[in-house]
This record gives sequence, C-alpha cells and structure tokens, in this order.
Amino acid sequence: MAAYRVTPALQRVLHAVKHASLHSRCCVVVSRAQYSTAFDHNEKTFDKILIANRGEIACRVMKTCKLMGIKTVAVHSDVDSSAVHVKMADEAVCVGPAPTSKSYLNMDAIMDAIRSTGAQAVHPGYGFLSENKEFARRLAAEGVTFIGPDTHAIQAMGDKIESKLIAKAAKVNTIPGFDGVVKDAEEAVKISNEIGYPVMIKASAGGGGKGMRIAWNDEETREGFRFSSQEAASSFGDDRLLIEKFIDNPRHIEIQVLADKHGNALWLNERECSIQRRNQKVVEEAPSTFLDPETRRAMGEQAVALAKAVKYSSAGTVEFLVDSRKNFYFLEMNTRLQVEHPITECITGLDLVQQMIRVAKGYPLNHRQEDIPINGWAIESRVYAEDPYKSFGLPSIGRLSQYQEPVNLPNVRVDSGIQEGSDISIYYDPMISKLVTYGKTRDEALKRMEAALDNYVIRGVTHNIPLLREIIVHPRFISGDISTSFLPEVYPEGFKGHPLTAPERRELLAAGGALYVAAQLRSQKFLGDLRVSNTQQERKQWELCVELEKGVHMLGVSRSGSTYTVEIDGEKVEVCGDWNLASVLLNVTVNGTHRTLQCLSRNAAGEISLQYLGTTFKLRVLSKLAAALSKHMPEKVPEDTSSILRSPMPGSVVAVSVKPGDTVAEGQEICVIEAMKMQNSMTAAKTAKVKSVHCKAGETVGEGDLLVELE
Repeated sequence: MAAYRVTPALQRVLHAVKHASLHSRCCVVVSRAQYSTAFDHNEKTFDKILIANRGEIACRVMKTCKLMGIKTVAVHSDVDSSAVHVKMADEAVCVGPAPTSKSYLNMDAIMDAIRSTGAQAVHPGYGFLSENKEFARRLAAEGVTFIGPDTHAIQAMGDKIESKLIAKAAKVNTIPGFDGVVKDAEEAVKISNEIGYPVMIKASAGGGGKGMRIAWNDEETREGFRFSSQEAASSFGDDRLLIEKFIDNPRHIEIQVLADKHGNALWLNERECSIQRRNQKVVEEAPSTFLDPETRRAMGEQAVALAKAVKYSSAGTVEFLVDSRKNFYFLEMNTRLQVEHPITECITGLDLVQQMIRVAKGYPLNHRQEDIPINGWAIESRVYAEDPYKSFGLPSIGRLSQYQEPVNLPNVRVDSGIQEGSDISIYYDPMISKLVTYGKTRDEALKRMEAALDNYVIRGVTHNIPLLREIIVHPRFISGDISTSFLPEVYPEGFKGHPLTAPERRELLAAGGALYVAAQLRSQKFLGDLRVSNTQQERKQWELCVELEKGVHMLGVSRSGSTYTVEIDGEKVEVCGDWNLASVLLNVTVNGTHRTLQCLSRNAAGEISLQYLGTTFKLRVLSKLAAALSKHMPEKVPEDTSSILRSPMPGSVVAVSVKPGDTVAEGQEICVIEAMKMQNSMTAAKTAKVKSVHCKAGETVGEGDLLVELE
C-alpha cells in the first residue's frame, strides 16, 4: 500500500475539521468556493485569539482562525452556554448573565477571560465592543493585540461629529448639517428649521440604525430627539445626538477599505445597501447596478483618503449616500468588520478576516489596487427572526424546532451561529443568518437566491423569508430602480405577502389538492400495503372543495402514478413529484415548472399551511360532502381589537404614559416597548377612556400580551 505524507497544511485542515461541528464543517466547505483560503503558513501570526462576540460573526471569525491554525477562545453569557460559537471554539469562558451590559459589554469579565486563557489577540466582530476605544486602550495596556484599528481611528471615526470635520478636511464630500452636539429637544427644533426639513437625527456614537430618526416637522423632531437619545444611551452608553439634512430617496452605497500599518490602503469596491427597514439593511449586493467606473473610482479614492487621514489600519467601511445624479456624500465610517462583508469576499476572492489578522500582526498588504477585481455578482439576504407583516419586521422569539440551511445548492454560502434547537431570545439581535448567493452575472445570483430562500427550512420562530423573496423578484429591484425608500414606496400599506396571480393561484390550489389526496392515500396504507385487504380498488378520482383567501374553489382531481391532474374552473393543472410527506421540502413540477414548497402544517380538519413562493398560505381542503356539512358549523367571532392594545412583539416596557380614567386621543402614545435595543411607541387606535392598564415600566411582555384596555 502506498504511503502518503501528511503535510503541515493538511494537518491544519484536519485540525479544523476535527474541532468543527457538523454545521460548521458544511460552512467551511461552502466558504472555500466563495473566497480564497490560500494561506501562507510561513507567516507567523498568533497562537490564540479570543473572539469578543457571539453568534454568526463569532463563528465566521473562528472558521478563518482554524484554517490558519490559530486556536480560538469564545466568550459567552450564561444563556449562550450551549451556543454554536461556544461549541466551535477550542476554549470558552462565561462572562456573565444574559443582559449584554453584564456579559458581552462587560469589559472587566472579558479582560479576565483574556488573562486566564492567555489569548494574544482579540477579534471584536461587529457591534458590542468592536468600536469601543476604551476596550482597545485596555487591550493595548495589557499587551494584547486588538484586531482592528488603533484607538485614535476608533475615536475619530466613531464620533460622527468629529468624523465629519475630518472628512471635510480630507476633501471628502459631506452632507450639510449641524457640526455640534444638540443639547435638548428645543435646540433640535431650532437647528432643524435652520437646516430645512426633512432632517436626520442620529446618535453621535451610533451605528446599525439605532438612535436614528427622520423628522419632517417640529413635532417629529421633538419625538425623534427623545427616542434617539434614549436608544443611544441604551445601545452605546452615549446619548449625544447630531442633526443633518436628510437626502430624500438616496441610495446607500458603501466602500470597503483595507489598510495596513505601513501607509498602504486599498478600496475593495462597493456594496449596494439601499434596501432597508428602520435604517437597518435587509438585502445587500456587490457590485452596485448604479455606479459607473468613474464614480466607483472617485468614491474609492475618497474612502482611501479618509482612511489615510486617520492613519487607519485594518478592514473598515466608508458609507455614502448617493443621489439620482450620482453625487455622493460621506455618511459615516465603520471601524470594524461589516455585517455584509461576505459579498465583498465573493467578488474579490479575499478573506477579510485573514487580512485583518495579518494587518494586526504588522504585515504589509500583499495586494495592490490594480489586483482587486470584480468577479461576478454576490447578493446577501439577512434572515431574521422577525414578523415581516409588522412594520417590515418586528422581533420574534422562540426555539428552532426544525432548521435546515440550503448549503446543498451550488454557490450558496450561509453564515450563521445557530442550529436546530437553538433559542432566539429577547436579549440579542434576532438575526438567524446571512444568506449569500454568487453568480457570474446578477441574474444568476438572483435565481440562486430564489432557490436558496425556497429551500431554507426554519420552524419554531416567525422569519422574514417572505419579505426577502418578494424583494428579490420585484421588477423594481430586478431593474436596479431602488433607494432607501424602496420598502415604504413598494408597500405603502405595509407588507402583505406575495400577491397571487391567477395562474399562481391555480398552481397553489392544485398543489394543495394533490397534497391532500396524497396524504389520504398514505393514511390507507401500512408498510406499503392497504390496511384492509378486501378494500375496493384504490380510488383514481376525487371531488374537493378548497378554501383560499376567503375564496371557495371546486376541484376535480385524478391520479396516475405520482402525477395528479387537477381541474380548476375549467383549467387543467398537472402536478407531479415524489410526494414524500415526511420531508420538510416538497419538490414538485407544476405544468412543467419546478417549484419547491414547504408543508408547514396539516391536520385532520383539512387545514394545510403551505409555503409557496416564499409566503405562507393557509388552505382548507375538504371532500365535497365534508364541505357541505361544514356550512352548519358555528363561526368564531373575531376579537374587537379597537378597545385593547396588545404587544406586537416580545420586549420590555420602557414607559407607560397613561393610567385608568385617562382620556386618550387616536394616535396618542400609551406606552413604549423596547425589543432588541429598538424602542417602539404603542398608540391608541381610537379616542376613548382608559379602562385598565395591565403593564408597568420594567416588566417583560410577550407577543400578544394585553397591555391596556379602553372603554
């Protein structure tokens, strides 16, 4: 038998596979197809890195560390003790209870973890302490390397007021606004009138859409000042605000920069991040359909000029607003690894985490600007545990009873930090994963995203896949006609799910009828044989009544093998598939078109929930006789919601503005609920007197909990 030599490189790969969970092994394999994993193992970096974060970004950093042969340390709260990032790390240290202020923002506990494990460097991920200059200073004092920029750059770019002044000095285009700290609500109103409405009120130390409000008049400015200052204090420990002109219908386009400690800096092309809700990104793509080479170069050169102005070293992102005439204005610089960095990795072939580690160790960049390509197209969908039918996404909590990522599909990458059985809790960001697809062209990447969303199985929590799928197939998105106002413009009455066309309705009805018959036939068999041997020959035709969206349809169904021919309103629809009812995915062909459906639930009453084209539709399928008898059943009277206020999401009560006996006007604030660090004002649906109050400040409430009753 031939002898094979195990090279050091192979040893490191085997080490990574040995210490990775099944979930992470899949991601490593997928990731290798999306960006370069060719590491120079002669470059000595670090022996052990602590990742001061959780969830998907902690797992993402660990994957590169393992491929580089670097041991990893996870930190976690007590509720995260069984999290994927904890299992994936070589060592793990609990740094406190669930609230972020006592765990992932607890610098003392994290510093103790660094000392006890002997970690030589810390990667902060994004959020939490990633842009905290005090944390970077404390690490430097301990002789521990911060994998990110130095404290000067964090300070300069982390303060939006100072960063704007530096940007002006570096000849970077800036938005007109007030270059100072706003003292109170009345000063905010005065400044807003001087600038001219609309204005953007935002946290000086903020990011991620938190502490940010748009105001169109004096009243909205006062309210925006109050909420923004509270959110800023809660999220960043800094309630300072600034005000600037709001550019109506802009695009949000950002430039990825990479700089070293030797004065070298590159721009790694752009990311289009205009699809947002509540100033938080939902779908991103690279490159942008809007930029021409000249504008791309101008934005890249200004981004690099800003990075050099603050002696930046690491990966960072310079965000711009771009108007319809391709004028661009500096928005802010994020001095960390960005959430949406995978799409840049896909089109450039660079591993940004690897580059950050190299730079932190002191190595110069090994690429020149002319080496940075745009190869193909990448799209990222942020999959959240959110209800997209409520303000385009209010948080949902729960346990993932079933979870299956579509990593079996070609050119699909899933960055996640959860697995089947994981809990989505009230304490942390509700992101489930970042779903990334890559193609040689934008059309190819979009088609793969459609397939990936259809094949993504998530049970136990409400998720935003219906909204994500609708966005990527919308004609405006496909044509590239987008702005940060895309969602409110396309869905002015809120997101309602996929609107069925007549052919799609027939497809769904036919699939529902075929599924019902397949289930009936399976129930008559045991181990492949009929349960009663003397039963008449198996039926071939059925008459069904199907209810869908308040409409009633009569179906005639005939079967030949695994193919069902369904007649609906004089039209024939042919549905064929393997009809494996135990599978979470149903791959069927409807009139020659492949569809991936998910049967979320079905019961003996004929009620079937089908996920079709991303949206969940509820059908009721009955035999003709059962449908006739069901007309005699009493109907449940729906609850009168105008006299009660229920919590639309799980969260904590920040303030209650009314008491029993008070008279409230329609639209008046009754209470404020905070969920995932975002504050939401709950208002009265009508003018009435308050009958009773069922909550108080500081309490935790669940989705649907009764808050206030009106007379």
